[in-house]
Amino acid sequence: MTSYFIRKLFTLVPTLLGITFITFLVIHLAPGEPTDRMTELNPKISAQSKQKLREMYHLDKPLHVQYWLWFKRFAVLDFGNSFSADSRPVLDKIKERLPVTILINLASEAIILLIAIPLGVMSATRRGSSFDRWSSFFVFFTFSMPTFWLALLLMMLFGIQLGWLPVSGIRALDHDTFSTLGKAWDYARHLALPVLISSLTSLAYLSRFVRQSMLEVVRMDYITTAKAKGCDENSVIYHHALRNALLPIVTILGLSLPGLIGGSVIFETIFAIPGMGQLFYESVMMRDYPLVMGVLIIGAGLTLAGNMLADFCYALVDPRIRYE
Repeated sequence: MTSYFIRKLFTLVPTLLGITFITFLVIHLAPGEPTDRMTELNPKISAQSKQKLREMYHLDKPLHVQYWLWFKRFAVLDFGNSFSADSRPVLDKIKERLPVTILINLASEAIILLIAIPLGVMSATRRGSSFDRWSSFFVFFTFSMPTFWLALLLMMLFGIQLGWLPVSGIRALDHDTFSTLGKAWDYARHLALPVLISSLTSLAYLSRFVRQSMLEVVRMDYITTAKAKGCDENSVIYHHALRNALLPIVTILGLSLPGLIGGSVIFETIFAIPGMGQLFYESVMMRDYPLVMGVLIIGAGLTLAGNMLADFCYALVDPRIRYE
């Protein structure tokens, strides 16, 4: 298995290079340039000044030359400076926003796993029961509900009418005056709604996936044989059936890593959370090419890491799998 992962690592390099080239090409296909945002609201800027801005950002050069200039910096892990007014390094901006997004999404992933897997298993083992019907209604209802609409409803209920939870930001204005426990509680109150919104849709999807996978496994002959031999019901379900049913779930969890960034755009914008999703949205609107590339490359890296993690988890879940 070690040799397999070594070969896999070598294939990741050309894959990542191809992703960088395609991404660079696609973002430059969008109409407009960063200089348009800087000059269109200022009628005093002349055509010569606009041209100097284009030259400063190398936008006057052919696309392949721009890509080569960017790639030389990327090769030494330098994503360049942002095109925004502050001209800060892209990595500095990402380092500020990334921990918030990771915290929210890891918390939601933990909730999803703790609820979705038991819910799917219980629905499969109690197929056709009242619990199965009510749980199916709940997950389909939450899955079909638009995220932004649900977020607005919960903000009105818990934030405005009841006044239990804050509706924006990740900390109070007087956060620095709190004790250590008070600061932790302040973060928890601010992140409660975003984590809940982030969890509901994926919770519904994963629980249905676990249910269907379990239904396929429990119909197999070895499960029938284990029951006929008098094995304990819980042992058959959770030791034999669930372990084999988790194989397709591993793929979903591995591919959910890019969602740590992309899936947070909506609720970070709604709740005014300074995370990667909001940063990515702002960079796209401003045509901030270096910042867009930095965020997308991190997303691509997470996708490739997710594939590697899924391959590794296959061997842990099912010892019959060997990579030679």
